[in-house]
Amino acid sequence: MRLILFLSLPLYALDQWSKQLVLRLINPYEARIVVPDFFSLVNVTNTGAAFGSFKGNNTFFIVISIVALVVVTVFLVRRRGTDAWRNLSLALLLAGILGNLTDRLLYGHVIDFLLFNLHVRYADPWPAFNVADSCISIAVVLFIIHSFRKQKSAA
Repeated sequence: MRLILFLSLPLYALDQWSKQLVLRLINPYEARIVVPDFFSLVNVTNTGAAFGSFKGNNTFFIVISIVALVVVTVFLVRRRGTDAWRNLSLALLLAGILGNLTDRLLYGHVIDFLLFNLHVRYADPWPAFNVADSCISIAVVLFIIHSFRKQKSAA
């Protein structure tokens, strides 16, 4: 439970605080260049999921987010040992789900503001994202690493 308090809640707060700053300081679709030709801050609304896919399905994503929130909370509360990788992944996932769910409930869409130009084909620029999206992505990577580690130790 401490992990939720020390990781999930501060990351959720950072996500919401950063989005409030963006809403106050950056006009929609305006770019504030931080590193020329590489990184900008923007104010983009996303009514869909990852990379703007499935736009206009806010109610569906609210329901999915609530289900995911319940599942992650159950897994966090129902500890099976002290698996740090699992708990870290779940805590990050919780922060990300809460951040984007809050946006969907308050605004009817998710606020994205981090825009990187990676200069790679088909991702020029990379779609805008936010702190919650980063938490979810890192959680998925940690889950994958954890599953490989578990398979290796079982063998």
